[in-house]
Amino acid sequence: MKIIAVIPARYASTRFPAKLMQDLGGKPVILRTYEAAVATGLFDEVFVVTDSVIIYDAVTVSGGKAIMSMKEHESGSDRIAEAVEHLDVDVVVNVQGDEPFIDSEPLAKLIQVFKDDTAQQVDLGSLMCQITDEADINNPNLVKVVVDQNGFALYFSRSVIPYPREKNVGVRYFRHIGIYAFRKQALLDFYRLPMQSLEASEKLEQLRYLEFGKKIKMVETTHAGIGIDTPEDLDKARTIMGYKL
Repeated sequence: MKIIAVIPARYASTRFPAKLMQDLGGKPVILRTYEAAVATGLFDEVFVVTDSVIIYDAVTVSGGKAIMSMKEHESGSDRIAEAVEHLDVDVVVNVQGDEPFIDSEPLAKLIQVFKDDTAQQVDLGSLMCQITDEADINNPNLVKVVVDQNGFALYFSRSVIPYPREKNVGVRYFRHIGIYAFRKQALLDFYRLPMQSLEASEKLEQLRYLEFGKKIKMVETTHAGIGIDTPEDLDKARTIMGYKL
């Protein structure tokens, strides 16, 4: 089974323009993330997929592997599908470009899902972590997921799911962490399928997979990731690395 990591990397960012090219300990954020993915030792190959010549050059000049993609894509899955369509690969793991502090344990658990899936029932794997704070549970910026008894996703929503009409019945709430592992065919299928009403309403691309009958296996983790979405996040990342401008 050939397993690769793909890091989608757009130069433009609404909240923090050019964040992937910001300096983090003498290297741009995207290069730090690329090197961290390689260092896990989990992947046969690691690629950055980008619509930016600036990002492409930053990765390749340092000896990394990058793929140029079309500038316009509706989703991260579309961008990854275009990149891997002609690659010889079985499983593709989507690593977030703005998370340079990669924890290899949850990624290893995601990969193991496919190694254990001898019947090939799993189309995608993804991560979730339990949330207990009421503000988080009600926050529409945090995507929630509910699963069946076998850990397969039933639904994702920005709303509170399940709705707590009855209290104290042992319901656990889970936040979806947007790191995915895909079978290559599931990605290619997604690329060719039209957006449906649930995805359009919630603005969550993973609902397209569910609407067309794909099986998403969820893996519980306690690692929620350390992303860089704002200049303040970048300052925190520099502090973590013991580096400050």
